Amino acid sequence: MLVASSISQPVVLVGYIVFFCALMYFMAIRPQQKEKKKQEELLASVAVGDSVLTSSGFYGVIIDMTDDTVIVEFGSNKNCRIPMQKAAIVQIEKPEA
Repeated sequence: MLVASSISQPVVLVGYIVFFCALMYFMAIRPQQKEKKKQEELLASVAVGDSVLTSSGFYGVIIDMTDDTVIVEFGSNKNCRIPMQKAAIVQIEKPEA
């Protein structure tokens, strides 16, 4: 009897470790990877003329862009143009055709 209980303890411990590793993957890592992929798809669809919302909460229109930088025009006057990284864009609204 003593031998069987001493063997089952490490098996149960390994089972708990595997369970908690799987739980961490499905609760933390996997959703983060999905969100990152969604953000990358959003940034890939950015085009000149799109209305955007920045991470700082400003709405603007993209007037020029390069690989990782966009120039966004804020407000109704044409003098407020700010270059920023594409990563600062959190939402895109395409202009209606």
